[in-house]
Amino acid sequence: MKISLLEPIGVPVSTIEELSKDMVEAGHEFTYYDTKTTDVEELKKRTEGQDIVMIANNPYPAEVVKSADALKMISVAFTGIDHIGVAACNEKDIMICNAAGYSNQTVAELSIGMAIAALRNLVEADRRVRNQETSAGIGGREIAGRTVGIVGLGKIGLTTAKLFQAFGARVIAYNRSESEEAKALGIEYKSLDEVLSMSDIISIHLPLNDNTRGFISADKIALMKKDAILINCARGPIIDNAALAEALKKGELGYACIDVFDMEPPIPADYPLLNCPNTFLAPHQGFISEESMLRRAKIVFDNVYAYLDGNPVNVCK
Repeated sequence: MKISLLEPIGVPVSTIEELSKDMVEAGHEFTYYDTKTTDVEELKKRTEGQDIVMIANNPYPAEVVKSADALKMISVAFTGIDHIGVAACNEKDIMICNAAGYSNQTVAELSIGMAIAALRNLVEADRRVRNQETSAGIGGREIAGRTVGIVGLGKIGLTTAKLFQAFGARVIAYNRSESEEAKALGIEYKSLDEVLSMSDIISIHLPLNDNTRGFISADKIALMKKDAILINCARGPIIDNAALAEALKKGELGYACIDVFDMEPPIPADYPLLNCPNTFLAPHQGFISEESMLRRAKIVFDNVYAYLDGNPVNVCK
């Protein structure tokens, strides 16, 4: 079969060579593109004649899928697949396999780091040092003893919950289904409105789909405590970010820590959240660490090997 990795996936070329060695030795044709492209025509060219392609979070639109003359399977080095023309894949019976689980710890740790940054006023602290000022009045608060609400208690949400518990927080959660593991850990399930209104820190860990787009609306933001901290390391469009910006500017919410937006960085200068007080913004780095990139690379190649063996894993569509 013809197999192509269409973009870099954050690991050295030597790792790519090692992971692809067995498929090459088995007689498959493997191609690696070491540059990223969003150009549709270039993506079509790279896909032409390929039985299997591997991508990361680069957009892979329906137009490219429809033009693929031999494509049978897409291995996605990412958890979400909302950047792929899924409907077109379904029409052509093209299998999609993802890399769920590779970044659970990495995303959870950033969520904790953001909470600490907000509670301890680290953005302001950095500014003060650079302007020859002191720490007067910015000592902040601890995680211990606070109520943390997890919205979306899947694997990443549960990992995040465990870390917050290790700091001494009480954790409550909203999820469509309930986990016995979570209950055994002392995590309390509540309605969404209860989680939003009771929590000192709210961490979002939902997938993006038609049901969750705009899920945290202006009305939901209004339920939050005036000094609450809202963290989003999931998907940007889950939150109405214009409404979030308005709440921050009016002092109706304590702090927002945001790693994901309505588009991928670079973020335009007029984007509402860029001009808000009490914010900690990151350029969609929650999933990136040395460890997670290695896990991701292995999973995305393992997906291909499993498909070639006739026993596909991590099948999304």
